[in-house]
Amino acid sequence: MHSTTISREIAQPKASILDTIGDTPIIRINRLGPDHVDLFVKVEAFNPGGSIKDRFALAAIEAAEASGELKPGQTIVEATSGNTGIGLALVCAAKGYPLVVTMAESFSVERRKLMRFLGAKVVLTPAAQKGTGMLAKAEELAREHGWFLARQFENEANADMHSRTTAREIVDAFGGTGPDIWVSGFGTGGTLKGVSRVLRAECPHTRIIVAEPDNVPMLQSGIAQVRDAEGRPASHPSFRPHLMQGWSPDFIAKLAEDAVMAGAVDQYQPVSGNAALQAARDLAAKEGIFCGISSGATFAAALQVAETAPAGSKILAMLPDTGERYMTTVLFDEVGEDMSEEELEISRSTPGARFDVAAPAPAPAAAAPAPSCKPEAAAMVDDIVAEHPVVMFVLEWCEFSWSVRKLFAAAGIPYHAVELDAAVMQKDNLGGELRAALGVKAGAPTIPQIFVGGEHVGGATDTFDGFKDGSMTERLAAAGVPFDASKTTDPYGYLPSWMYPR
Repeated sequence: MHSTTISREIAQPKASILDTIGDTPIIRINRLGPDHVDLFVKVEAFNPGGSIKDRFALAAIEAAEASGELKPGQTIVEATSGNTGIGLALVCAAKGYPLVVTMAESFSVERRKLMRFLGAKVVLTPAAQKGTGMLAKAEELAREHGWFLARQFENEANADMHSRTTAREIVDAFGGTGPDIWVSGFGTGGTLKGVSRVLRAECPHTRIIVAEPDNVPMLQSGIAQVRDAEGRPASHPSFRPHLMQGWSPDFIAKLAEDAVMAGAVDQYQPVSGNAALQAARDLAAKEGIFCGISSGATFAAALQVAETAPAGSKILAMLPDTGERYMTTVLFDEVGEDMSEEELEISRSTPGARFDVAAPAPAPAAAAPAPSCKPEAAAMVDDIVAEHPVVMFVLEWCEFSWSVRKLFAAAGIPYHAVELDAAVMQKDNLGGELRAALGVKAGAPTIPQIFVGGEHVGGATDTFDGFKDGSMTERLAAAGVPFDASKTTDPYGYLPSWMYPR
């Protein structure tokens, strides 16, 4: 049985989130892989942006600041499959730079949302134009607007950062001699070039193995990457679509090409998409390591290499990112939202809180007194309703309230919201008094309650039904409120998925 010792070092406060980039852990694999080798993974999800690309993002911006190429407040633009964009968005947020990223529409939706949540603008490019299309768009935007282009696929700051940080962390973790085998995928080639040159110089016994999708053997093909006069890559003839987002774009990046030409690669290991998915799932379920598809692919390659490696070999695989940005991809296809039969069986094993058994009938209660309220609170509700064409009385935490808000925002319906649980409403129990008055006026104690043109509509479901049967359209028209009817055709679609399964 493996025992765990948890050590606590006194951590000093960080000057900013940027000080947490790098120094990611190397973790032993205990339940996967053959017994005759020692298998390790470097988990780059511990970077604050959740991926290895945080390293490049910080390096690119600081190098450009030092050279004067990047001016204070200048917009940064870059083409990305997502992780670089997330890293850049994080660094730009901390340093105060605007960021625009270009990304092919085929990459996962979570990546777009994460970048936008971090303050970036995301410009999508057609999937048919692949990685070269999003790269060309970033260059076009940089030329047109005078923006700084980060150039992750050729920027030497990318490889230099990995030589200074990633490689040093690896060498030092293995007592200065490095692992016997280092396994990595490639995207920009920054990790490959930066780490491999340090391993070649300081740990010449370390075998460097590069994993590629088995249907996209671009590096193994030996076919040279074609570039135009300005160095822009053309789509490589060996490229085919594959599952590993962030791995192997449709061209060989300049940094990856440099590493190959320098003799950095001892062996190529092809990996199937199914093997990548299974490896990522196994790492989660059997090691507690949550990672993405490209990480699964690298680990799958390491498992294959381990089968024939000499006994006692120390093998290290790079895990580039976390799994949370793959939630809408095939990686999570087998993960259900509803309870499985096994989970239902567990639920049935005890009598309480079950879906397949009706809850016991409540004991008869005494007749409730007629609802009442203070006259001044009732007058305040009447004044608010009369003052605004569209009013909703809501609770900040209520998901039904947020669903109506989202519907109105999407349709462009201006409204006045009275948040009954807001801090300002707690003084002298104003929120409670208004809610009591609202219950009397609406005839129901539930929230939200919506009014249009001074007339009571009802709660969330009444509002959604009103858009379905056309009565809300009539109410809004009578109140002189314009809106985009095309956004209201599926009003129940604005509810959370657990309330309204799609």
